[in-house]
Amino acid sequence: MAGNSKRKGAIRKTSKGPTVGSGGRVRRGLEGKGPTPKAKDRPYHQAYKDAKRAERSGGQGGRPRRKTSGDAEWIVGRNPVVEALREGVPVIGVYVAEGTERDARLREVFRLAAERGIALLEVARSELDKITSVAVHQGISAKVPAFEYAHADDLLELAAENVEKPLIVMLDHVTDPRNLGAVIRSAAGFGAHGVVIPDRRSASMTAAAWKTSAGAAARIPVAQTVNLVRQIKAYQEAGCMVVGLAADGDITLRELVAPDGLAEGPLVVVVGSEGEGLSRLVAETCDQLVSIPMANSLESLNAGVAASVTLYAVAEARAAR
Repeated sequence: MAGNSKRKGAIRKTSKGPTVGSGGRVRRGLEGKGPTPKAKDRPYHQAYKDAKRAERSGGQGGRPRRKTSGDAEWIVGRNPVVEALREGVPVIGVYVAEGTERDARLREVFRLAAERGIALLEVARSELDKITSVAVHQGISAKVPAFEYAHADDLLELAAENVEKPLIVMLDHVTDPRNLGAVIRSAAGFGAHGVVIPDRRSASMTAAAWKTSAGAAARIPVAQTVNLVRQIKAYQEAGCMVVGLAADGDITLRELVAPDGLAEGPLVVVVGSEGEGLSRLVAETCDQLVSIPMANSLESLNAGVAASVTLYAVAEARAAR
């Protein structure tokens, strides 16, 4: 019954004195335990786990991880696949539809793939239609891995490692992947240390850009940045002169590469989009706007050609010093 101290589990009180209050017993539990550790110092917090993972993978000083372009890309068609293999594009697999006619191009694909140790897979035509989104593949397609973008600071570090004055190309919302590929090819050919592109509203390293770059994207870093203007300012703070290509530039390309001109020092060249050129904020942030002299009334060159002409002139000027 209730109050029966003899029942099983009951506790008999032996003290006849006053009962000690709870405050005395739990006072220590109410005392402070010091400041809360930072998230990265708490073993069960996600920030701690991320930091440890970065240490194991050789992470550097909190720098954002390198981003990739996402899923693998596909180069489709006999001529594009042959050209990609000839130019050293990092193909990871060649897919051939069952029953595809073996012509000279296909035999060259087989030979180049064998020489480079690239996997050759024969699949049903319906399967190849599916993986290439029903593109006109002519019975063959090559798989290109997701592109790994560099960090924009890596380009300055590369120049420092080579004991060279930085030469960097930035693209202001160039949307044609073929122009991106052409710029990367010229940057590699004329000694630039890398190309920087915005991560939004801009061409990225798709199969088309890989193909146009003729494999140069495997030999020169391509970086993405969230904010082009902010990155321009970061390069300026690092001691780089930033020039933007514009039809109504403050100086001409001849003046840029003249003896004692701006091209002699650390240089960043910003190339505008195909239709509108440099955006207003980007143009205002550049140290100088540079025009390429034309022999007639032609208004402008496309992004790929303009970058090539400028990089060639800068490379020649530097070589002559």
